[in-house]
Amino acid sequence: MSSFPSGGSAEAIVAVEHVYKSVTDSTGTLDILQDIDFILGARETAAIVGASGSGKSTLLSIIAGLDTPSRGTVKLAGEDLFAIDEDDRAALRARKVGFVFQSFQLLGNLSALENVMLPLELADRRDARKAATEMLGRVGLAQRLGHYPKVLSGGEQQRVALARAFVVQPALLLADEPTGSLDFATGEQVMRLMFELNRELGTTLVLVTHDRAIADQCERRITIEAGRVALDDVRA
Repeated sequence: MSSFPSGGSAEAIVAVEHVYKSVTDSTGTLDILQDIDFILGARETAAIVGASGSGKSTLLSIIAGLDTPSRGTVKLAGEDLFAIDEDDRAALRARKVGFVFQSFQLLGNLSALENVMLPLELADRRDARKAATEMLGRVGLAQRLGHYPKVLSGGEQQRVALARAFVVQPALLLADEPTGSLDFATGEQVMRLMFELNRELGTTLVLVTHDRAIADQCERRITIEAGRVALDDVRA
């Protein structure tokens, strides 16, 4: 049964409701996710962990509404993602969700400032340049506004990606192996910054990681084994 963790908020930002995901090809049917069911409250931090192939990234994609479940649904801030069409899902993501990926996903033909301005411009924010400039300053890149991704280090690129994700002040931030392309020291710096921004902005954070040290920094650890929730730990 879904429940809020001890001390969690009564405001559900993410409600994953009995989600199943199967794919069928010439070899038969593969069950990727089976009866995934949990709720995350406002400001909560959760790590989704498990072995490669356990279904973690598929679950993250379904939470984002980028993939559709075979059964079940996901509610984001009370909105049923799969009761609306793809255009409306995209609009909801733009308003409510930020993303951070292992591979940064920056646009190479845009400067750091332009990459961070992009989601604000898509939302018709008149203060896009000011807000993006301030956020890049917050992540320590005030001197890199005009630099393009190819001349930035991996850590700098991931900080641009963090700025782009947080600049819209999302209700939910989804991170898929955010330190996977970084060395240990740089990865630690990026994660410290991610958690600081998460606390400052009150975002609900869901991250997929293989790194136990990162998972241990989250209030909650959801372990996926063979497509099922094997363990749902809440830190005391």
